[in-house]
Amino acid sequence: MEIKAEFKNVGIEPFKGLPVRKSTGQYVFENLKKAIILGRISPGQRLIESRIADALDISRTPVREAIHKLEREGYLKKLPRGGFAVLGMSREDIEETFGIRSVLESYAARLAAIKHKEEELEPLEAKAEKYLACLNRGEMDALLKINTEFHDLLYVMSRSPKLEKMISDLKDQIYRFRQIILKNKKMAKKSHEDHKLMLESIRKRDADGVEKLVREHILRGQSAVLKEFDKQGM
Repeated sequence: MEIKAEFKNVGIEPFKGLPVRKSTGQYVFENLKKAIILGRISPGQRLIESRIADALDISRTPVREAIHKLEREGYLKKLPRGGFAVLGMSREDIEETFGIRSVLESYAARLAAIKHKEEELEPLEAKAEKYLACLNRGEMDALLKINTEFHDLLYVMSRSPKLEKMISDLKDQIYRFRQIILKNKKMAKKSHEDHKLMLESIRKRDADGVEKLVREHILRGQSAVLKEFDKQGM
């Protein structure tokens, strides 16, 4: 495959001018990271800085800067014979991330049940209905964004910026897992049912109930991801 065509397919194209206040290295980093998170660059795929630089019509220095930053963040590993490869997720990564999520997000839901304002439930209802409409039409690709927006609104209702920040730090890993979960129509449907139950509990200010619901929701997702991991490896 021709280099430029290869990187165009993963959503990385030659520069037509940088965004204001953004370095070339940061721009390359953000685009490569996004491509990895969205699965456009597959686990195990080899990345060579000279080829990326040629594809983007830039020097190798900002590409090197971006690649080493991705390596530090755990998205790439250096290969013995040169270049880097995209890291997949290990069973330990999956269990650790979901374990942390189950604690943080269930606590955020608990706080949301206690601290929310009535008018804040309307946007959550709207997201849940939009999700269901897309699910019924078979628009599975749209579910990921709507699901993420639903959870983000829920975190804000916790009135805990520190907790929001802790959850946000896991956002990229969470996004990768949600892609796996929501490709399964049965799991996607169950996710909607869980969201409706969460809304009912929050409306009743049932802190214990919604905390339990969210924990079960997240651990059910973990089981789905681990099942896929065992099935084909990631």
